[in-house]
Amino acid sequence: MSKKVFAFGEVMMRLTVPGYELLTQANTLKYSFSGTGVNVTSAMTKLGYDGYLITKLPVSPIGDAAIAFLQRLGIRRDFISNGGKYIGMFFLENGFAHRASRVTYTNRLESSFNTSKLSDYAIDEIAKEADVIHFCGITLAMTDQVRDNMKSLAIKVKEKGGLVCFDCNYRPSLWERGYTQAKPHYEELLALADVVMMNEKDAMFTLGMETDKISREEQLTDLIPKVATEFNIDTIAGTHRTINSDNTHSLKGYVFKNDTLIFSKDRSFSVYDRIGAGDAFTSGILHGELAGFPEEKTVEFAVTAGMLACTIVGDTPMSTEAEILSTMTGAIDDIKR
Repeated sequence: MSKKVFAFGEVMMRLTVPGYELLTQANTLKYSFSGTGVNVTSAMTKLGYDGYLITKLPVSPIGDAAIAFLQRLGIRRDFISNGGKYIGMFFLENGFAHRASRVTYTNRLESSFNTSKLSDYAIDEIAKEADVIHFCGITLAMTDQVRDNMKSLAIKVKEKGGLVCFDCNYRPSLWERGYTQAKPHYEELLALADVVMMNEKDAMFTLGMETDKISREEQLTDLIPKVATEFNIDTIAGTHRTINSDNTHSLKGYVFKNDTLIFSKDRSFSVYDRIGAGDAFTSGILHGELAGFPEEKTVEFAVTAGMLACTIVGDTPMSTEAEILSTMTGAIDDIKR
């Protein structure tokens, strides 16, 4: 019987500017649906799990389109609530060379999800069914009600023996008062989490921890064990990304578990669509945890999943375990026939 992976999060409409144009240049947009919870649950279904999204969607043609999109991804709709009027949206402008990609959010706080109450969700049944539940810092940045929903779900699932996964995913544009506002909420979620996605920047800026180390890797090595000890976290993982002068990206992952910090190989690759790569990495870590991989294999699997996500259009990771394991060997096929 496959394990059940749940994610609590908003479904958003992604409006993508064609190619590398700016919003000020373009006169057409392509829409799809996205969100960290969507990406994680979809990725986990591709890896052989039952993926459930806990969210709320409006009763409208847009809500219907979102449901149809989720079903095509294999995401179960058992715990999707209906009501409210709006869906959150974001516009994506693809970066090129030294110009970064840009995401602009709109209509977030009025969305069906962000105005939902805990009573909209079958919390006791979710806690009973969930082997893993995933939360992210993007959701944490929304409203006090949404934050209370997150914490209640995390507590319930943990009481029933499920794993709680939290991706820090700090987005400065979503917190009016910045790190000062975010810190206490992050501390509450970290204290409930078993598996956490973060790096040294989260420790220094969101949590206010100090280090005298200079390089990112040294800072990570210094701070991540302290975070694990302070919040009693079993597994912490994350990535370091570098954008190279030829517009390729380099990605290096790490996992901290059993008092040991393990790094992956540094992988360089061309990027087609980078949004969602972090969610693919998270899914790879969760798969390694659930499948009982050694930590070395888990982090290599996760960083390879993140790399492959950058080769696929759209936010949602689509790679299977077999495809990720094959790519881990370093082989690049011309055409598979």
